[in-house]
Amino acid sequence: MTNISSIGAERLGRRMARGCAFLGSEVAILGGAMSWVSERNLVAAISNAGGFGVIACGAMTPELLDAEIAGTKARTAKPFGVNLITMHPQLFELIEVCNRHGVGHVVLAGGLPPAGSLDAIKANGARLICFAPALSLAKKLIRSGVDALVVEGMEAGGHIGPVSTSVLAQEILPEVAEQVPVFVAGGIGRGEAIAGYLDMGAAGVQLGTRFVCATESIAHANFKKAFIRASARDATASVQIDPRLPVIPVRALKNAGGELFTAKQREVAQLLDEGKVAMAEAQLQIEHYWAGALRRAVIDGDVEHGSVMAGQSVGMVTKEEPVADIIATLMAEAAHALEKRAA
Repeated sequence: MTNISSIGAERLGRRMARGCAFLGSEVAILGGAMSWVSERNLVAAISNAGGFGVIACGAMTPELLDAEIAGTKARTAKPFGVNLITMHPQLFELIEVCNRHGVGHVVLAGGLPPAGSLDAIKANGARLICFAPALSLAKKLIRSGVDALVVEGMEAGGHIGPVSTSVLAQEILPEVAEQVPVFVAGGIGRGEAIAGYLDMGAAGVQLGTRFVCATESIAHANFKKAFIRASARDATASVQIDPRLPVIPVRALKNAGGELFTAKQREVAQLLDEGKVAMAEAQLQIEHYWAGALRRAVIDGDVEHGSVMAGQSVGMVTKEEPVADIIATLMAEAAHALEKRAA
């Protein structure tokens, strides 16, 4: 574990204070919600280490989410959040599960919050965090009453947008960072980058890829080995083959699973052509495909045919280590960078 100098630590503490106050954590580092990976063990470990763990609900049923939240509570007394997908057919039931458990922070991903969802989340006093892939959307979300934003660039793993983290941060932070806390995500693997975004006005950051190979992560040994072996250029984005099919690109390590996804897109497009499925059902089929492909890789260890979702920071993941050590290293690097800048 790296030592943090008092000067650098003090500067880092000041810059993270707003994010920490918002999250109720010791450090303003959110765990990225990764389906099958961001479950009770990793989420609790991140929160116990001073960060803010976030459960990835993904395609879970309300009953499964209920059990996952309960399991996380059994492992930590620290705050944690739940990430919900806006297109989930049982979204409002999932929100009710969060409310029953007194979850303090809900993250909505995958599009604009559906009508009534914002009020349903905030009815019990929970804070709502949404993704803002553009400045116009960030302003719209703030007007609607969202409490904080995540600005995630295309370097991230999993579902991605078309714009890089650095560009989004430059566009969005100067305009809205004083109104609500903004957490920057996508391609962050070292503390120096964290320090840079904090200096630009971010309240904190969100990291996913960096935590996959944590000792506490339940990801299969094969999945972790694939991360440790990979470089940034191995994490590539999927291709949309039919413009009618609203497929959000997914960044993952190159393997045969990418070809299988192309075949799945063709299959769903044909069903659309034949009028056998509506557009909403087609999109849901694609999401279910990803959930299954990700499970094959994360849980079963099939890293050739499953989906090994990874951000471009994967090249900075070089070993398996405890979450506490990962966070300590990031904080030490950030503090050192802030101290050098003021020298």
